Amino acid sequence: MKEKDILKGNERRKKILHDLREETAPLSAAKLASRCGVSRQVIVQDVALLRANGEDIQATSSGYLLAKEVEKSRVFKSFHKDGETDAELALCVDLGGCVKDVFVYHRAYGVIRAELNINSRLDIQRFLKDVSEGKSKLLKNTTSGYHYHTVTAPSEEILDLIQDALMERGFLAPLTDYEPVDF
Repeated sequence: MKEKDILKGNERRKKILHDLREETAPLSAAKLASRCGVSRQVIVQDVALLRANGEDIQATSSGYLLAKEVEKSRVFKSFHKDGETDAELALCVDLGGCVKDVFVYHRAYGVIRAELNINSRLDIQRFLKDVSEGKSKLLKNTTSGYHYHTVTAPSEEILDLIQDALMERGFLAPLTDYEPVDF
């Protein structure tokens, strides 16, 4: 990109917002940097400024996403084996949901949460690859396999379909007496 093609501050932040609105998949800081003719660090700073100005930009392991305003959400308590993680996540995204996070309720530590923002099978593959290549294990293993996901979707009907599919597959777990109901 030529120097005259490099976008200046406000123009660049407008372009970042435009690109995030147009994309359905996360955009990496590197890709945004290439589009704007700046470094990845400049994009990270721009995103921080946009967030400070009220933009709901979420960071995922695959890049940045602009939160959608009309989404509905529901928390599902799950239980499954490690080898079934991909099936659980695929049920959610294949039916039109986004798995926003994973969290556990630990009796000693309370709620421990990690952002996921998984929207597609590609996101699932990337997530599972990251887990398999690292020394860390799935968060659910700190509580013997029990965990929760916040799932968003465009409608309650889609969340109902996801709930039914998770139940049919045997992935839903009942709440116990000691768990807080409102997470």
